[in-house]
Amino acid sequence: MLLTDSRVAATTIGCRPLRVMFRHILPNVTTSILVLFTTAVGWAISIASSLSFLGLGVNPPEAEWGADMKQALTYLNQGWWMAFPGIAITITIIAVNLFGDGLQDALDPYTKRRA
Repeated sequence: MLLTDSRVAATTIGCRPLRVMFRHILPNVTTSILVLFTTAVGWAISIASSLSFLGLGVNPPEAEWGADMKQALTYLNQGWWMAFPGIAITITIIAVNLFGDGLQDALDPYTKRRA
């Protein structure tokens, strides 16, 4: 296990493990956890809408993007605007991922771009 100098120094002078975790480890992994969370939100939206499109999601009176896509599939050749649920899913997933990337750029001091 590769240890950072600050963690080794804190352990050497007798800091408790919880202090080492909250003071030295947690600040370094927070941005990675945020990016992982936003990626997981995009996957969750994609999986939930896919299951609903296949008929395995919520019941039909409830509004859900996948169910809306399935209902609009039969009318897609009559009007292009019936593709809006799929477009909304795509835009939402891209927006959540870009938000996560923006958080990473704003919060991670090691990935700041140099001018």
